[in-house]
Amino acid sequence: MSEQRSVPLREHLLALKPCRHGGLIQETSETYGIPEGEILDFSANFNPLGSPFDYPESGLNFGDIIEESFGKLLEYPDNRYLEFRKAAARFVGLGVTPQSIIPGNGSTEIVRLVVESVVEKGDKVLLPWPTFGEYEMQCRIVGAEPVYPAQDEVDTLSDEMLDKAKILFICNPNNPTGKLRSREELKALAARCREHKTLLYVDEAFIELSDYSQSVADLPADNDYVFVMRSLTKDFAIPGIRMGFGIASPDMAEILNTARLSWNLGAIANTTGIALLNIEGGIDSPYLKKARAMILEEGEKLKAKLDRIRGFEVGEVNVNFIFVNISKFMLDSGELSERLAARGVLIRDCVSFHGLGKDYIRVAVRTGEENDRLIAAIGEVITEWGREQAKNELQQVIEKASEEGIGGRKTCEYYPCHFEGQNCTFCFCPFYPCENEKTGGKWIKSSRGGRVWSCVDCHLVHKTEIAQKILDCLMQEGDTDELVKVAWKKVMEPIL
Repeated sequence: MSEQRSVPLREHLLALKPCRHGGLIQETSETYGIPEGEILDFSANFNPLGSPFDYPESGLNFGDIIEESFGKLLEYPDNRYLEFRKAAARFVGLGVTPQSIIPGNGSTEIVRLVVESVVEKGDKVLLPWPTFGEYEMQCRIVGAEPVYPAQDEVDTLSDEMLDKAKILFICNPNNPTGKLRSREELKALAARCREHKTLLYVDEAFIELSDYSQSVADLPADNDYVFVMRSLTKDFAIPGIRMGFGIASPDMAEILNTARLSWNLGAIANTTGIALLNIEGGIDSPYLKKARAMILEEGEKLKAKLDRIRGFEVGEVNVNFIFVNISKFMLDSGELSERLAARGVLIRDCVSFHGLGKDYIRVAVRTGEENDRLIAAIGEVITEWGREQAKNELQQVIEKASEEGIGGRKTCEYYPCHFEGQNCTFCFCPFYPCENEKTGGKWIKSSRGGRVWSCVDCHLVHKTEIAQKILDCLMQEGDTDELVKVAWKKVMEPIL
């Protein structure tokens, strides 16, 4: 056995596991051979209107930004980022000043900056679960010890727990559940954290797409134990350009601006960020107002359609994504995600969120047409699964009949589902969906709003003499699918 290679890294990093995220378009394209442009992504949560550069009313032109940035490519950015900080403060409002703004290369860099600046190895950090995975990731990198209270336990955290923790992370609205905490809740929590000298880190990455009146961005001004984070990625649907910022007390912000990486916003990100934050109307710009209205309208429509899927328990609509409990659904989160991905539709499998397992998914709210495509794809998956189950059932019927002959299932809790004395050899019809109305079957409206073939008025395969003839065909040597076609032609067509 060869000697295991050692690497000059801190020991606790050797067990570090990647933090899983959505938005895996390229990976999906490579796996399933689907062109990237044909993949519909519900696994990442962005403004459903798309970029403001595609929204004429925004008054923004990306070409102009690139042209302006191009002139700055031969010089280092001004590491003070004065214009960016002024624009961010103006965008947030609430009395926030530029002196409180810390620019960041996306939200993850800001999380890391704060964790590295506050937490030491062995410190406890509070991560109410389930929540955004990067909090845990960045805390583990510095060797912190995560503690996992449930989300509904946050308001009743013990004094002892707060005393021992360096940071309490709150995502508002929470990712992945969509739960929106009120400003009053967070103000009370901030007061407790200040008392116990625990930093309250409030992630408001989605607040502009939700009810921004619940923001606590003003609290850090006179409370060193509150830090608020904002992200431009979600608001403006530009994940390819990493931008965000933190809000802290002026004293804390000054130190964090010294501690952050120098030139962490390149010329394009800096210029783009300034333009976006200076959008006319700011947080109440026509672009963001329309997005919020669209999220509520289309979100409720999508929720209603998801609610009609048997086994789905759908969460509230507070923001541009919906959390769904699928513990009673026929497939777990991994299998459902994979089957949808094979159709070019991505959803977020929530198995990577602490404590959730394979019982939850998260879907973004997109346009009505795109949301309907998601519902249709889920319907296709259900139909596919049903056919697989029917095929498996049919194989079991054939194997059982070869040993015991034709029979019934009068012990079934649903007997008789068609008529008294029916033959139940074929619980699943081997011809489903035959789509032949002469059988008594018909198209009906499904719970998802589409069409589904109903066999409730078809009794043919439950008549003993017909069931026997079908079984005789199916028990011949050959491929089962081909034998089903033969049985239809020999047995069913003459009857119809």
